[in-house]
Amino acid sequence: MDTNARRLIDRSAVITGGASGIGLASARRLAAEGARVVIADIDPLAGRQAAAEIGGMFVRVDVTDPEDVENLYAETHRAYGSVDIAFNNAGIAPAEDASILETGLEAWKRVQEVNLTSVYLCCKHVLPYMQEQGKGSIINTASFVAVMGAATSQISYSASKGGVLSMSRELGVEFARQGIRVNALCPGPVNTPLLKELFAKDPEKAARRLLHVPLGRFAEPEELAAAVAFLASDDSSFMTASSFLVDGGISGAYVTPL
Repeated sequence: MDTNARRLIDRSAVITGGASGIGLASARRLAAEGARVVIADIDPLAGRQAAAEIGGMFVRVDVTDPEDVENLYAETHRAYGSVDIAFNNAGIAPAEDASILETGLEAWKRVQEVNLTSVYLCCKHVLPYMQEQGKGSIINTASFVAVMGAATSQISYSASKGGVLSMSRELGVEFARQGIRVNALCPGPVNTPLLKELFAKDPEKAARRLLHVPLGRFAEPEELAAAVAFLASDDSSFMTASSFLVDGGISGAYVTPL
């Protein structure tokens, strides 16, 4: 990272799922670029540690609870006077979400609630602050699986991320002339605790997926954090309603290098 890049001074940023993985790496990056960062997470211990590390604020949030989400942005606005950046990143990928033939309705609903409904709630409750300010950047975590199919299916996860992608596009168009940009970040596989746990249970599945990455490796969380910082900053001022793929070339590949 260029330590001279201070693109986010005097801006407040809220990151859901900010205590680990892409969220934590992004919190570190946005703070390094001058933002006042709010770590929003369901885990109070990890959340407080993350906030202390970056000199930010922690708000405990269940992202599926409308009152919690509404309170999150109210607390941020109270503390910092604005809500400039919303990185709606919280998500789950439980083992019980697999092929449609094996995935039960409860597992389906849980993943939809955490991965899709939470993004709806976060956008719904942050937009009024950004409308009042006349500016803001919303970044929603979708996935490369929102634009591709996989035979190693996680059916509810894939469907939820497709929903995030479509919703981000629509919001980006609807609020464009109010100075609010909405983009969907579409990561490829990333070395996060979530992915490591999933692949530790099934090394064959990990090997199968790695084969399809032209760059020959999974991403590091810091590489996604760099993309988040770009979308949060004025460097991406002419980008909205975009599907921002950071996937090591997966979505562009037919045959990968040996």
